[in-house]
Amino acid sequence: MTISTTDATLYVVGNINIDLIMGTLHHWPARGTEAMLDHSAMRPGGSAGNCALALAALGTPHRAVANQGDDHFSAWLAGYFTDSAPFWPRYACETSLTVGLTHPDNERTFFSNQGHIVRLTRQDVLLQLPPQASPGDIVLLCGTFLCLRLLTEYPELLATLRRRGFQVAVDTGWPPDGWHDGLRRDIARWLGDCDYLLLNEVETLGLADCDDLAAAGKTLAARLTPGGACVVKRGAKGATVYEAQGEFTRAAERVEIKDTIGAGDSFNAGFLSALLYGYNRRQALRWGIRVAGQAIGSSPRQYPDRASLQSLAGEE
Repeated sequence: MTISTTDATLYVVGNINIDLIMGTLHHWPARGTEAMLDHSAMRPGGSAGNCALALAALGTPHRAVANQGDDHFSAWLAGYFTDSAPFWPRYACETSLTVGLTHPDNERTFFSNQGHIVRLTRQDVLLQLPPQASPGDIVLLCGTFLCLRLLTEYPELLATLRRRGFQVAVDTGWPPDGWHDGLRRDIARWLGDCDYLLLNEVETLGLADCDDLAAAGKTLAARLTPGGACVVKRGAKGATVYEAQGEFTRAAERVEIKDTIGAGDSFNAGFLSALLYGYNRRQALRWGIRVAGQAIGSSPRQYPDRASLQSLAGEE
């Protein structure tokens, strides 16, 4: 089998921080008490960080575009992104940290401080990107609502990315203050410069302000660039692509779940890697589901190699 190559690059922009994962929390303890949990792990994370680590494992040409703090955790975090971190601007603040609590049903609850990610700016991002995109280059913006300064600059940032010739994908995540009309109006200012929205089901419904998933997905797809697509990650139900020509769904693969943290970020890495190598959206959906499935079914985390992903093109 011939392994496909590409001269394009996937630039992952946004929240790279430390994740402290602890579990399993069966019920919330009473205030003023202490609880002992079974396991914990400290690792690089954040939506952009998880995606970049998956891309590195897949061998996808990429660059992690971020910033950093200046405390004793900064060097530790940067050490996981040695090809990218030398370009990160440093801010006089603490490193951003997220504590993730896992529950028996594999759901998670996250608590984040502010730290360095809220200081990331449009100028920080643009200085780490080429002035003109190469054919096929993609920029993925992650952790939209956590990168507070950058969020205010999204309209100008996305417009600039379009002028430079990049394809643009956005994974907003969930807004800490919930969805409201003002936030939706702000997002409408830049949706027209976005080619791909990569959301989960509740994010899709919340952003579209709609109770029907298909209607929500089609509504959002219509607001993107001509030919754009809203990609909805649906967990055990797989994923669906909504576009102007219609919609198509791919079922999830059966796996024994071991670690769901970053499942959607792993999907993003697989889906966008396929596009980078020139595959169509249906094939990209298969890549995303395969990468996410192997990620959540392994501990320590593992990913499929590119040869096995490319072999999916020959399967029914």
